[in-house]
Amino acid sequence: MSGGNGDRIELRGLRLSAFCGVLPEEKARRQPFEVDLDVHADLSAPASSDDLADTVDYGSLTTSVAAVAADERFDLMERFAGRIAEVVLAIDGVDAATVVVRKLRPPVPEDLATSGVRIHRTA
Repeated sequence: MSGGNGDRIELRGLRLSAFCGVLPEEKARRQPFEVDLDVHADLSAPASSDDLADTVDYGSLTTSVAAVAADERFDLMERFAGRIAEVVLAIDGVDAATVVVRKLRPPVPEDLATSGVRIHRTA
C-alpha cells in the first residue's frame, strides 16, 4: 500500500460463470462463482481531484476479471483467484489485491452454501 495508508476500492458480489473444478462435471459445464475484491491503492489524488483518470476504474476492472472467468479454465479456485490477482496487480497504481472466490454450488453431499478461497498479493 502506498505509504501504508490503507486506502482500497472494495468490490463485492461480482457474479460470474466459469470452468473451475477437478470433477468431470465441473470440467464439462460452467458453474456460478462470486468474486470479492479489495484493490489497495493510494486514493489521495482522486479524493482531491474527483477525476476518474486519477483512480482505478472499477468498471474496466470488473470487465478484466470477467474476461478471466470467460476465457480460462481452472482446476483449483486457488489458481482462479491467483489469475484474478495477477490481472488486478497489472493495473497501474495498484499496490496489492485481496481476492475472494466463492463457488456458489459446491459439489458435496452436505448442505454447504459456498466454498471458497481468499488470497492477498502485493505488487
